[in-house]
Amino acid sequence: MSSKKAKMIVEKDFKVSDIDNRIYGSFVEHLGRAVYGGIYEPGHPDADENGFRKDVIELVKELNVPLVRYPGGNFVSGYNWEDGVGPKADRPRRLELAWRTIETNELGTNEFMDWAKLANAEVNMAVNLGTRGVDAARNLVEYCNHPSGTYYSDLRVSHGYKDPHKIKTWCLGNEMDGPWQIGQKTAVEYGRIANEAAKVMKLVDPTIELVACGSSSRTMPTFADWEATVLDHTYENVEFISLHQYYGNRDNDVANYLARSLEMDDFIKSVTSIADYIKSKKRSKKTINLAFDEWNVWYHSNDADSKMEPWSIAPPQLEDIYNFEDALLVGSMLITLLKNADRVKIACLAQLVNVIAPIMTENNGPAWKQTIFYPFMHASTFGRGAVLNPIVSTPKYDSKDYTDVPVLDTTAVYNEEKEELTIFAVNRDLEDSLLLECDIRNFEDYKVVEHIVLENDDLKKVNSAKNQAVAPHSGGNAEIDNGLISAILPKLSWNVIRLKK
Repeated sequence: MSSKKAKMIVEKDFKVSDIDNRIYGSFVEHLGRAVYGGIYEPGHPDADENGFRKDVIELVKELNVPLVRYPGGNFVSGYNWEDGVGPKADRPRRLELAWRTIETNELGTNEFMDWAKLANAEVNMAVNLGTRGVDAARNLVEYCNHPSGTYYSDLRVSHGYKDPHKIKTWCLGNEMDGPWQIGQKTAVEYGRIANEAAKVMKLVDPTIELVACGSSSRTMPTFADWEATVLDHTYENVEFISLHQYYGNRDNDVANYLARSLEMDDFIKSVTSIADYIKSKKRSKKTINLAFDEWNVWYHSNDADSKMEPWSIAPPQLEDIYNFEDALLVGSMLITLLKNADRVKIACLAQLVNVIAPIMTENNGPAWKQTIFYPFMHASTFGRGAVLNPIVSTPKYDSKDYTDVPVLDTTAVYNEEKEELTIFAVNRDLEDSLLLECDIRNFEDYKVVEHIVLENDDLKKVNSAKNQAVAPHSGGNAEIDNGLISAILPKLSWNVIRLKK
């Protein structure tokens, strides 16, 4: 029996928020092999008549991704959307300056909409506010969303798409504070153009929802001032402000690395505070929510990317191969997003295929699941409904950058309609298993249907096309007696305890 214990109480009425399913979104950018060789590979044995890899689509469906951000990312700040529509033979090849490759434009807006439909996903479309602006943004909305009878809507019809795409969610550019960004802007410059673009886009289609760019990360020197200034300009015309954050374990300090989700939580609360400050300042009744539209682990591929020759087509870029400890942090990041579901309504795991992704492919070969595939799939599949606020008592530890890190990182999701309760839990302890005692007496007649565990003795173990060395099992020992759950959570493990009435 474990010497360490954690307790929690889960009550139906202690509700944080209903979960917006878009919190399980992802991201496909014209970068590396995400598009060409990832979702699209004509001639692959498993490609359909449009060149889409069916094996990849099946894995995306397994992840239950409801929303995919597209086409960037840094890419969008130099992208002319017109290059990617119409007859393929007429599409130009361009120097793609964000990642210094050649963009063939073989796949563009309409093809991506076709792909998303096959993958059961909506599209979160980004407009170029780097090299372009208000005019291109309104024209793209007209092309995508207006029924017909105007220049751009009829152009879409002439391209074989009679029905409008009805894209609901739109990003006003990408990381416009970054010196690496094509067309970088100051907060005032960006705030002004984002607001003007927002106004005309909503004149074309008043039903759309818009995401303004927040800081590229909280380590940017302009963080906080940037958000405040941008929202000062855009507040009444946007619904969301974005957050981006990636983590790595360069110094190989596992205890510190697994605590980084605390930083993510603090980042979310900081941006929430800034948004509410502008709400107060403007005496507005409207609340701005958060779109955490880039998040993941990203550090493994940095050295390889620095050696890449420029101006090739779809070279391997940002191809992090994730290990077991990365999957644990991704689990905690998912728990953090859920805990903040009252304000985080959209989130996009960046990215979906090949590029810092849960799904990898080999050209002309198989598609396979990275270690991080599993916690995302579990959260997306079983984390639908309402997030509850459990009362938790857990041992804590200190690490290099954090104090009072909870050994037990956990949240609970209640799906009233399906009469299901799911507890997600990470045991961060490096040495010991943890005895979890959980009081759910409020949930009468609920039984444990499954206790999924992702565990591995080797923190650096990775998956490959040939070997799924890191994969979950359903052999967890959670049991319930008189409304009290007891479960042993193995050391360094991701756990999903599923209950049903």
